[in-house]
Amino acid sequence: MKHIFIIGSKGIPANYGGFETFVEKLTEQQQSKEIKYHVSCLADNDDEFEHNGARCFNVKVPNIGAAKAVYYDVIAFKECIRYIKENRIENPIVYILACRIGPFLGNYKKQLKKLGGTLFVNPDGHEWKRAKWNAAIRKYWKISERLMVKHADLLVCDSINIEKYIKEDYKQYNPKTTFIAYGADIEKSKLSDDDEILLKWYKEKGVKAKEYYLVVGRFVPENNYETMITEFMKSNTKKDFVLITNVEKNKFYEELKRKTGFDKDQRIKFVGTVYNQELLKKIRENAYGYLHGHEVGGTNPSLLESLATTDLNLLLDVGFNKEVAEKGAIYWSKRSGDLATAIINSEMMSYEEINRVGEFAKNRIINTYSWDFIVNRYEALFNNYK
Repeated sequence: MKHIFIIGSKGIPANYGGFETFVEKLTEQQQSKEIKYHVSCLADNDDEFEHNGARCFNVKVPNIGAAKAVYYDVIAFKECIRYIKENRIENPIVYILACRIGPFLGNYKKQLKKLGGTLFVNPDGHEWKRAKWNAAIRKYWKISERLMVKHADLLVCDSINIEKYIKEDYKQYNPKTTFIAYGADIEKSKLSDDDEILLKWYKEKGVKAKEYYLVVGRFVPENNYETMITEFMKSNTKKDFVLITNVEKNKFYEELKRKTGFDKDQRIKFVGTVYNQELLKKIRENAYGYLHGHEVGGTNPSLLESLATTDLNLLLDVGFNKEVAEKGAIYWSKRSGDLATAIINSEMMSYEEINRVGEFAKNRIINTYSWDFIVNRYEALFNNYK
């Protein structure tokens, strides 16, 4: 039996973002009977429970602000070492998601090695580039990333561009890497076009099927909301721009309103969040086009979801996005007028042209990014790693 300890996500059942969904799918779709998963979960108690056949162990963490995530990963790693030692587990793998605990890793890596264990790290994206962090935190992230790379036995990169960056920027450590992408659901929404839930949502938000562009994601500057909104306002499209994102008590929202004056454009519609996954999928399916402005990070979950569901995707022209979509999207740059032109040009495309681009995108997801495919890749890695 191969014991895999996963730390760094908030835990399962998944209620949050990318890493949580990844762990949910990895355990839910497990095929190999030779693997036992142990998953750390952020909690206000130290209970243990089982979910999807995985042993889930809660880690109680005090509310200490920005350092909470670092503290959580450190305590979770200590707990893994204690459990491995007590249960005399042979050849365990500890898989850390994200690069938060680099400065504290050396000591725990030594302890793990003494127990015959192996350390895997998922370096995630360029967390140190995110605008939401101040200069000191960004510096910590970069140092932490370097030390995580230094101590990892294997770095599992979810993007070819991230793998290339790790190999080039940290070549002094001769890092051992492999590429396994993030996954996406490929099933269509269970809701029909005349479902009451969908029609009620459309009526409340004042939008119609195929008469809106869509974006779904975290409301942060590096996702280029300012460019997307400014360019959309420049275009003369009659369609709406629907933004599914949480902007409550958000300084960035107020700043953007002041800079762009989007509140005076009736086409721009901030509609809050949508937690009903089937409804969200249907909203994606019925969008005329999806706008994606992410430029920081690896394989982005919301991009995969849009390629799997929306017919036409208009993506920021950066390596992370191009490696995923290839010919299954329209690309735009941050140059003034570029996205506005892309929006107008997209509305002159024939149904056949849109269908061709959409089919290519969907086939990319089915063949390269489906959860079945990704889970099989991980199980082969865990079972065969020496």
